[in-house]
Amino acid sequence: MELKLILQIVGTLLGLIYLWLEYKANIWVWIVGAIMPMVHGVLYLESGIYADAAMQLYYVAAGIYGLAVWRRKPKRSDDGVIRRTPRSWIFPLVVVYALLHVALYFLLVEFTDSRVPLFDSMSTALSIVAMWMLSRKLVEQWLVWLVVDMISVGLYLYKGIPLTACLYTVYCILAVAGYLRWTREANRLSREHGCGVA
Repeated sequence: MELKLILQIVGTLLGLIYLWLEYKANIWVWIVGAIMPMVHGVLYLESGIYADAAMQLYYVAAGIYGLAVWRRKPKRSDDGVIRRTPRSWIFPLVVVYALLHVALYFLLVEFTDSRVPLFDSMSTALSIVAMWMLSRKLVEQWLVWLVVDMISVGLYLYKGIPLTACLYTVYCILAVAGYLRWTREANRLSREHGCGVA
């Protein structure tokens, strides 16, 4: 069996497990989230999607960071619970995304033979922001992932890794379901704890 096909199958299985754990807000999401990038990293290198390949190193580190954050004892009643993104965080998150996008695009154009630098850098920059938002259990991380997933479907089809494109199609559906579930949970917790959006 071809290496790319094996990597797609293993990555798809890990991805489905990861999504289910994320949907359930289960701490094991971070363990799977630290293993899965190793498989995807090799697949993306084989496929010439360099920013996504490099991004997998961030995912391993983010998995370790997310696990530490989720295991930490909360200091306030609204720490560590699913919640809406504070309005005051939106502009800084957009700025971080924009800076990352520009920097990654420049690196891809100048130092690689990438044929998809715009979309590769866009999905990677958005993924960095979304992963940080997930570590804070912010509802809107699902919307950022939805955009990443839609871009990735097209990117992976173009690059000839259709099983991974199918996985990201499933991710799109689950991102919507996750957003709806986390929104309900955030609203419930907000009523219980009296914590609104700053």
